[in-house]
Amino acid sequence: MEVMSSCGCHVGTVDRVQGDTIKLTKNDPEAGGKHHTIPTNWVANVDDKVHLNKDADQTRREWKEEPMGSGV
Repeated sequence: MEVMSSCGCHVGTVDRVQGDTIKLTKNDPEAGGKHHTIPTNWVANVDDKVHLNKDADQTRREWKEEPMGSGV
């Protein structure tokens, strides 16, 4: 599922949800070949896309990057 920032920019694609964390796929052009995680409390609403309550710059500054080879 596509993830959109509050300013309407594509910031990623959901890989899976793990508890209160959303893991974004590393194959998305925005990911740079790395998984990133965001907390579910950044989600404003969900329809055919996940809409965040943060703009694209803030999302990219604050998301967590998974260490290489974690594969979890």
